[in-house]
Amino acid sequence: MKTNVPAIAAPRQNLALLLIIRGLLIFALLIGLAVSYWLYAIELPYVLLIWLVSSFVLLNIVMALRLRQPWPVTALEFSVQIVVDILAVSVLFFFCGGASNPFISYYLVPVTISMVTLPWRFTWALALLSIVCYSVLLIYNIPIPGLAPSSHAHHGASYLNAHVVGMWFNFILSVILISYFVVRMSNALKAQQALINQQREDNLRDEQLLAVATLAAGTAHELGTPLTTMKVLVDEMVHDYSGDGNLAKDMSLLKQQVQVCTKTLKDLSIQAEANESRGDYRVNLHQFAEKVIERWQVLRPDVVASISLQDDNQQTAEFYSTLDQALINLLNNAADACHHQVNITITWNKQQMRFVIEDDGAGISSNVREQLGQPFVSTKRRGLGLGLFLSNATISRAGGTIEIKDRESGGTTLIVLIPLVESEK
Repeated sequence: MKTNVPAIAAPRQNLALLLIIRGLLIFALLIGLAVSYWLYAIELPYVLLIWLVSSFVLLNIVMALRLRQPWPVTALEFSVQIVVDILAVSVLFFFCGGASNPFISYYLVPVTISMVTLPWRFTWALALLSIVCYSVLLIYNIPIPGLAPSSHAHHGASYLNAHVVGMWFNFILSVILISYFVVRMSNALKAQQALINQQREDNLRDEQLLAVATLAAGTAHELGTPLTTMKVLVDEMVHDYSGDGNLAKDMSLLKQQVQVCTKTLKDLSIQAEANESRGDYRVNLHQFAEKVIERWQVLRPDVVASISLQDDNQQTAEFYSTLDQALINLLNNAADACHHQVNITITWNKQQMRFVIEDDGAGISSNVREQLGQPFVSTKRRGLGLGLFLSNATISRAGGTIEIKDRESGGTTLIVLIPLVESEK
């Protein structure tokens, strides 16, 4: 089925980790204020700074309570929390020496966090915000004599000495380089993880297919003997009760159904042997579509169908060997679901073949739709839940996709896209 891999993984966990890092920052700030007051006796606006740190603590508590709520954590909310961190430390740095504060490089922490957890547009916006805050603190700050360089102390707060300018330039260069390389590495890791997840799903699907195929082969073998016995008994009953009109008619119908079952098992065996030997095969697309529709109409003569088939008898392509049966399964599902009519539109171009199957049934609930395509999940009362699973697996192996949509007028629209590999003429 058609699935989308989320670009950002576990935003709630990322926010929880951010709160832990913020808690460590608050602890470090309290330790720094204590050392500055009792050990070095540095003159700072301690009352104001304590109020700022207390506000930071209160925010962390509020966000911790917010994480207990079921509301989803979005990338925007996570970005806002990082912005709060950057602005909060900027205010603290303003009262503690500005760009000359030795902890000014903490700006790199929230920027790096955003690089590995957020989309690139958020990352670059936060990196730019950090550069702007650093640049502002370079000029506007309350200097601390014990932290300011000697030339800075002699020439006043307006003088930018080479050391401070060098720190500023180094910070900007670090932010740009880290942002570029970390974002690229993060994207590569996400792509690799998505590929691993896809391979894991493919392996699981193949294991499920093997289990279903083994079950089908065993069932077909076991059904052979009972069907043969039933055929013999039905033949005898048809002969014995040929004079009873109503019973003879029922016996004839029963005989016909047994013959259909026997032929189906025989065709299944022949097709399995053919598939093992031929693999993919080349077909004329128009003839392939006509064959699929004709086979389905023979199976479901009771269904009213509106069929639109592209008028192109020239194009050929290479197809997966059981693709026709997969499409017939999907058509049967639509036939089972419809009330009056099934609409079928088949088109193609050089790149792909497109099957649009519409029914006017009751539709599919969102809960069931999420599980469709898994084995033993069915919307039909007597369904086994294998038809759509096998069809989805076959079409996926051919590189195609199945998309299910609701119709505005009621019912379901099934869109099957199959990539084409043109055959050599």
